[in-house]
Amino acid sequence: MRANPTTYESDVIAWANEQARLLRAGRFDALDIEHIADEIEDVGKSEKRELRSRMAVLLAHLLKWQYQPERRGNSWQRTIKIQRRGVTGCLKETPSLKVDLSNPDWWERVWDDGVGIAVKETELDCFPECCPWTFDQIMNPEFWPAAL
Repeated sequence: MRANPTTYESDVIAWANEQARLLRAGRFDALDIEHIADEIEDVGKSEKRELRSRMAVLLAHLLKWQYQPERRGNSWQRTIKIQRRGVTGCLKETPSLKVDLSNPDWWERVWDDGVGIAVKETELDCFPECCPWTFDQIMNPEFWPAAL
C-alpha cells in the first residue's frame, strides 16, 4: 500500500519519482501498478500522436505546395523538410510505429488531419478524398508536388 494514495492525482511528477525510487529499492509491494501501467501505455500513445501530427503537418504543406504554387516560399519548404526529418526520427526511435504506415485507417485519419490543416490555412476546399502520394514519395527529399 502506498503511503500517499493521492500523489498521482495531485502531482504526477512527484508520483513518478516516488515510483522510480520504489522500483529501484525493490519495494514492488508499494508500487501503484495500475497507474504505472496507464503511464506506460500513455508513452506509446504520445509517440503515436507525434508521428500522426508530424505526418499531418507534412501532408498539409505538400497540399499547400501543390495547390498554391504562387505562395510557395522558404517557410513552406523548411516546414516540409523539418517534418520529413521528424517523421524519420519518430520511426527510427520507435520502429514499432512502422506498423501504422500499413494501416489504411491510420492513413485515413492522418489524411483527414492534413486536409483539415490545409483547408484552415488556405481556405480552399478542393483537396482529394484520399492521399494521392505514396509514403515513399511523401518522404523523398526530392519530391515536390507539381502545381495543379
